[in-house]
Amino acid sequence: SPAGMINLGMASLRLYAGLVGYPSGFCARSLRTLSGMTVSQGTRDYNPKQMAIREKVFNTIISCFKRHGAENIDTPVFELKETLTGKYGEDSKLIYDLKDQGGELLSLRYDLTVPFARYLAMNKVTNIKRYHIAKVYRRDNPAMTRGRYREFYQCDFDIAGQYDPMIPDAECLKIVHEILSELELGDFRIKVNDRRILDGMFAVCGVPDDKFRTICSTVDKLDKVSWEDVRSEMVKEKGLSEEAADQIGQYVSLQGGMDLAERLLQDAKMSQSKQACAGLTDMKQLFSYLQLFQVTDKVVFDLSLARGLDYYTGVIYEAILTQTGPVPVAAAQNGAGEKAEEGVSVGSVAGGGRYDGLVGMFDPKGRKVPCVGVSIGIERVFSIMEQKASAEKVRTTETQVMVASAQKNLLEERLRLTAELWNAGIKAEVMYKKNPKLLSQLQHCEDSGIPLVAILGEQELKDGVVKLRTVHSREEIDVSRDKLVEEIKRRTSDV
Repeated sequence: SPAGMINLGMASLRLYAGLVGYPSGFCARSLRTLSGMTVSQGTRDYNPKQMAIREKVFNTIISCFKRHGAENIDTPVFELKETLTGKYGEDSKLIYDLKDQGGELLSLRYDLTVPFARYLAMNKVTNIKRYHIAKVYRRDNPAMTRGRYREFYQCDFDIAGQYDPMIPDAECLKIVHEILSELELGDFRIKVNDRRILDGMFAVCGVPDDKFRTICSTVDKLDKVSWEDVRSEMVKEKGLSEEAADQIGQYVSLQGGMDLAERLLQDAKMSQSKQACAGLTDMKQLFSYLQLFQVTDKVVFDLSLARGLDYYTGVIYEAILTQTGPVPVAAAQNGAGEKAEEGVSVGSVAGGGRYDGLVGMFDPKGRKVPCVGVSIGIERVFSIMEQKASAEKVRTTETQVMVASAQKNLLEERLRLTAELWNAGIKAEVMYKKNPKLLSQLQHCEDSGIPLVAILGEQELKDGVVKLRTVHSREEIDVSRDKLVEEIKRRTSDV
């Protein structure tokens, strides 16, 4: 295969390609790409330091999900195309379709929410609190300096089941608050709104019923472009009247909390919509629970928040960072053709909402399972965490002790002791040389952040002890062989 030719010279590559029948253009372009070791646009490789940061972030998120009682599930990376079609509004064009495999039309999953809804319907699950962390795929224009890729992880938490209003919704917002606070990404704000409030607003402003979703998608761009641009798109591209657009503009500029919900319930126009009133009443209830959860300092009721996905039916929310540091240059040099800029905002880092009708789309009898959930924009989080750690020394292994020797011809003894430590659950390493220099072994510990060295010598073997060295302080003590495991565990309990 072409991937197997990377280690060959260009001349050999051309010869091989000709023998197996690749066209000449393949040699001119693809082989040069392979020998240059590039990756597909919108994707990236991760080195050990980056993976250590990712693992730390994942552990923080999973710990939070488990703290809130979530179970873990998994679904296939691809779904039947019909499962995904028509669920994402104007974003459906970003779905990756696969080649027809024997009559099955398949697509790579676009998110984890639609597969979750299909899973609930298929398995007749009516109550579950679940989390799911996996890769999703979008045929988007990548913006890697802002953490937007074509292949990326999502971290989802969802609550499915019939419960009293706004209690699960408030817990989802609490989870976002906990995760962003624990990750220490900087100041953040969580914007909330409700699809019923939006639809009621559109109705009283004179938007035709058949334009609700497309106008919603346009309003959703307000966090990226100005109101003038949004108004222009609604009027010139989507045929909305100027009067209706101007009325929408008056509402989408409003922000607040429970007080705003109370004020809009008294608004002459909004009070005419039963949909809007139902959403505003629930918004008041939501904020009362958020006060009990002590997160209202970061949550704002924002009428400009729309979220373009079609399946939302009630409360919607989105978390954004209000200040960020510089974006790592490495992200811009990984195939996207972009230049990193100091202080570029990564935008939304979490989003979600209520989708009570999605499961019913997959149930043969149309039975609905109310659902609410949140997804963490993990790649954008990684972009910030990597930048924060760029000047720091990050441990990429969890090795607790290096088994070393100060003299020659002690390889067998080093291997024997290493095996004893492994069997006792100690994370240990040994150099793959018969007679390594002690200085080289100690330097490896310094470079890798290994905290302890267990040093063997002829005298130690005779005395039945091991010289245990603390790398940072260079302090050494003799520990009897039968007490070594206990001593290592005591010293590395916090490592």
